[in-house]
Amino acid sequence: MHLAAHQLSDFERDGYVVARGLLSPSDDLQPVIDEYSQVLDRVAHRMHSAGEISSAYADLPFTERTIAITREAGLLDPQPFDISLPTHSKLTAETEFHFGPAVLALLTNERLLDGVESIIGPEITSNPVQHVRIKPPERLLRKNAPGLVTRTSWHQDNGVVDKTADDTNMLTVWLPLTESTERNGCLTVVPGSYRNGLHVHCPLTSTGKSVVHIPAEIVQRGQVQPLPMAPGDVLFMHRLCMHGSLSNNSNAVRWSLDVRYNPTGQTTGREVLPSFIARSRTNPDSELHDANTWRKMWMDARDHLLTNHIPATKSRWDGNHELCA
Repeated sequence: MHLAAHQLSDFERDGYVVARGLLSPSDDLQPVIDEYSQVLDRVAHRMHSAGEISSAYADLPFTERTIAITREAGLLDPQPFDISLPTHSKLTAETEFHFGPAVLALLTNERLLDGVESIIGPEITSNPVQHVRIKPPERLLRKNAPGLVTRTSWHQDNGVVDKTADDTNMLTVWLPLTESTERNGCLTVVPGSYRNGLHVHCPLTSTGKSVVHIPAEIVQRGQVQPLPMAPGDVLFMHRLCMHGSLSNNSNAVRWSLDVRYNPTGQTTGREVLPSFIARSRTNPDSELHDANTWRKMWMDARDHLLTNHIPATKSRWDGNHELCA
């Protein structure tokens, strides 16, 4: 479903727009939930066998099982669920990830791509800057938990890719698989902030230089807008829109996917990671629809990075700006 004129007007004004009910929770999202339930089952039984948890909690549904494991272990490792590779020294030949058919079907969903096409045109590449975020209540997490399971600091997506992609028309697409509320850590944005260009980002010293944030002095606090969303809603966001997320102070899991697209032929900003053609009106045969091929692309990328000692990404920010002191 292509975005309506008023939605495109909102995107032009604010740098983002939420398309309510664009996807079907039962038809489009439930297959992803079912697929991830299998991943969780494998991880839970492995943790139980290793003595990390007293039970695999096999009788619980996905979100409750996530909470039970996190409460006991202090962390459910997010990497086996992610659709990317670590951006730091933790990459090994055994690093896990998940590239299943249900996730690929979601990334190439016709209604989703219609919305993307409304903004960046009909030749669409799936950008490799993408993540699955399964965020339990933060009070259950051990100290120094990775950013995929905690609140996200203020940033612009343009600021986390290589500067060679500064002219790339990268579009962020964010969607929840559970209710996303202010209490459980929904996204927050600054409407219109994309008009002010790319701001300085500073390394988060507690997590390493691959994770960055916009200094508090820059964020227009009085203009911050929370974005509660329901499963089926989809956020389309400009690469320069300033955003972050709140902490999960609820008793439930906040689960979301954030993926990105750019016009085919433009650099992704992470060329060492695999992209693919999600839609092509001029050459439909070039589109990727096979999950085995998708997974192999990432396995090959992992091997290439390890063999050549190349980081999956490196920060463009050195932390020397006065606002980073």
